[in-house]
Amino acid sequence: VQLQASGGGLVQAGGSLRLSCAASGSIFSFDMGWYRQAPGTQRELVAIITSGFITNYADSEKRRFTISRDNAKNTVYLQMNSLKPEDTGVYFCNAHKSDLGEYIYWGQGTLVTVSS
Repeated sequence: VQLQASGGGLVQAGGSLRLSCAASGSIFSFDMGWYRQAPGTQRELVAIITSGFITNYADSEKRRFTISRDNAKNTVYLQMNSLKPEDTGVYFCNAHKSDLGEYIYWGQGTLVTVSS
């Protein structure tokens, strides 16, 4: 599965962005996630949505971000509202499943820059 993230850009604090992650194949059986890597830091989880549509968020994003998926379009979204400068980073999408083995795929990342 190849993942293509898009939707990043430059936005002012308080603004919104919607990231998309399009997969080359079916995501039906995959748990999908968004991760962020800020300059000089490790990649960290932002939000995940399981194959059963259960969502989980990092604490700081719980009330501002919404992850969703459209299996028919093989696409995962991250709606980000009330953006803060500390949300700046490269956002990567991730696909994961355990099925007679571990399958993990990463997209190339899309840059989000939030100005103060």
